[in-house]
Amino acid sequence: MTASTAAADLSRDLELALRLADAADAQSLPRFDSADLEVSTKADSSHVTDADLATERAIREIIAAERPADGIFGEEFGAQGDTHRQWIIDPIDGTANFLRGVPLWGTMIALAIDGVPQVGVVSMPALGRRWWASAGAGAWTGTASGPRRLQVSDVASLDDASVSFQSIAQWTRSGHRDQLLRLADHVWRDRAYGDVYAYMLLAEGRIDMVAEFDVKEYDIAAAVPIVREAGGRMTGFDGAETISDLSTLASNGTLHDAFLDLLHG
Repeated sequence: MTASTAAADLSRDLELALRLADAADAQSLPRFDSADLEVSTKADSSHVTDADLATERAIREIIAAERPADGIFGEEFGAQGDTHRQWIIDPIDGTANFLRGVPLWGTMIALAIDGVPQVGVVSMPALGRRWWASAGAGAWTGTASGPRRLQVSDVASLDDASVSFQSIAQWTRSGHRDQLLRLADHVWRDRAYGDVYAYMLLAEGRIDMVAEFDVKEYDIAAAVPIVREAGGRMTGFDGAETISDLSTLASNGTLHDAFLDLLHG
């Protein structure tokens, strides 16, 4: 199958994913910064809001109606159905930001085929931003003048690189605090932009690397085709091409091996 054929085959799935994002925004945005937001704590001590639950339900209802044979794996309601074609959903990535009124949160929607994310949509309605991609058709973001194609940076030296490490606590809990300090010593700029927004900054060429730990498939699946179609590379922290590694290292591609060597040296 050629790249153009693959892109055409995925066009209807991408169109559906964009409509799913519309439905998600309609649920989540009206509840953002709401005085009566309902918040509870899950077994893993993370928070969940009524908006998380309503958003995932809305997405699942549309998939069930329009793609009944497809499987679904969502953060709040788990997995069901076939895994050959599986929709992977994080209804609100950045729930901690959402419940504190910080606008850096978004819905992540991916379609994985045989475990590989082929379609990805990220919507951050509080910022008025959306990004999307499908394999072979490029990565895009919406602007006032229409869609703009994404391209990662061409930064080729660690000394010039800007990176997002998500959080010190996360790297410490995973046993990688020393590697984080070594990374900070070798790059131009280090910041913790956090959650899905960091991956979108990478795809836009604003930063050059994102790495994090203790991630589930729904935390990163939608970012994978966006980063890769923008010319970047996304692997586990060990370099494996998988979304099931519980870690991720995303880069502009040019610097990927250098980052891996630095972090494992």
